[in-house]
Amino acid sequence: MADLTRRSFSSKAAACFAALGTFSGLNQTAHAQIVWKAAQWKLASFEELLGEKVRIKQLFDITQVEDGASLAKIKNSLNGLQFGFGVPVDQIRMIGGLHGPANLLNYDDYVWSKYKIGAWLKINDPRTGQPAVRNPFYHSALSEEAARITASTDPNDERSPLQDASMQGLQRRGVRFLSCHTALEEQVRQLIKHYNLREDPEFIVRDMLAHTMQHVLVVASMVSAIALLQSEGRYSYVTV
Repeated sequence: MADLTRRSFSSKAAACFAALGTFSGLNQTAHAQIVWKAAQWKLASFEELLGEKVRIKQLFDITQVEDGASLAKIKNSLNGLQFGFGVPVDQIRMIGGLHGPANLLNYDDYVWSKYKIGAWLKINDPRTGQPAVRNPFYHSALSEEAARITASTDPNDERSPLQDASMQGLQRRGVRFLSCHTALEEQVRQLIKHYNLREDPEFIVRDMLAHTMQHVLVVASMVSAIALLQSEGRYSYVTV
């Protein structure tokens, strides 16, 4: 489902299930993959981001969910650059580097429901007021048709796609989101302790990776990715 390809993880997951047989809920032993090597993820896709040839390259280092406030800051920067400073859209590249608790925003409703992410992170669904069992920050409220941006789209219209601060809405405007594999490994182990789960950590990690949101790139280590994006990619750095 993501740039850390569904093909690669689907094939690995299929092989894993075949080897394990029918999953019974009992603890299964798997080789730990806490530290990824270069050949284990889509390094080439990350290097493409490093080599982007555009005027403005901005990196948002996001660790806290903040009820989506950090995503709104990406939207505000996009609008400020495009309309306030007149920078052409095709000359803007923005990346949201999500790690810490915010890392879980990169995973779909299956993950949020199965692993009770909302209850764990104390995030309520604004539609129900109850602990979220779906990812409340990814999906746009706008249809594909309504999300089309034209020359006549008014950025001051609060219902405009230019004011859409969902991850999907930002992706439609070219924002790339990164997820941290190291953070996921650590979070899964915390999740197991929190809910007293019996599954092997690597089983859950693979399960979650198979449900990464579309177009999200899972990097080996976010703190390392940030260093490279700043030093080699020349991305300006914003921590939110």
